Amino acid sequence: MKSFLLSLIKPNGAWAGILLFATLVAVVVAGTSGHLDMIRDYLSTPMLTFAVGNLAITAYDLVRGILVLALVFWSTAIISALVEGRLRKLTGLRSTTRILITKVFQIALYVAAFLVTMDLMGLDLTTLTVFSGALGIGLGFGLQKISSNFISGLILLLERSVEQDDLIELPDGVSGFVRRSSARYTLIETLDGKEILVPNEDLITNRVTNWTLTNTRGRIEIGIGVSYGADLEQAQALILEAAREHPSTIEDPAPQCFLRNFGDSSVDFTLLFWIADVVKGRWAPQSEVMFSIWRKFRAAGIEIPFPQRDLHIKSSPSPTEG
Repeated sequence: MKSFLLSLIKPNGAWAGILLFATLVAVVVAGTSGHLDMIRDYLSTPMLTFAVGNLAITAYDLVRGILVLALVFWSTAIISALVEGRLRKLTGLRSTTRILITKVFQIALYVAAFLVTMDLMGLDLTTLTVFSGALGIGLGFGLQKISSNFISGLILLLERSVEQDDLIELPDGVSGFVRRSSARYTLIETLDGKEILVPNEDLITNRVTNWTLTNTRGRIEIGIGVSYGADLEQAQALILEAAREHPSTIEDPAPQCFLRNFGDSSVDFTLLFWIADVVKGRWAPQSEVMFSIWRKFRAAGIEIPFPQRDLHIKSSPSPTEG
């Protein structure tokens, strides 16, 4: 039922054109045959007139208003769809730019359609001042979040800080790809296939990590511990060799390996290396480099220790020995 009512206000595709054409034909035929005069006289009788104070609304006014509203909004929807289709074919424009132009055009078009509808129905446009005041009160109370999300969505499109197909991470740990931006929310597809609707306001007011804002490179960090009896220079060389051999590793910045700590049970190294496309994932390169380090250490006889504790028990002299 909801989708049907929405289609009456904003029809899509060929169905909208057929409805518009059929309605125009019906109105023209009825007007040329004189049937509209009969309908107007019947629907304007006092019995079908509703009086509210000094304002009198006939059934004819109501029917005419619905027809005018439908025709104007159907025409607006068709024009909007045509412009949106044309913009999609402009490959020179970025996706966010096309979305921004489409949204601004749709807003302007529907505002103009609303004003035209009021004028065709014979309503005084000065009544918009009262309507604007009521709308302002509504925005200040019930529609505050909706208007905030809408404005935040426009800011995101203008700044281009979060774009379609970007890999982002939110403060609560949710990470995924931006799939669609709308007036109220941004759709994020997580790495495990979930679709999360994030209000646009959250992307403006909170700290957001965008892994692909200016480039797709990503750094991977791996901690490795070796035994105190190992050759530390050889261990460092093998760690760097494992990182350089991986096909996803880039040469600039080059892999780096640092000795970070003399621990209780091991000498701790930290490996840092960069991959070209973080969108393809970081876990697979990290896992494969760790497997390579394991194999190289085992072939070289370098041990990766585990925590050990030596327990010494001292026996106290018995009371009889005193």
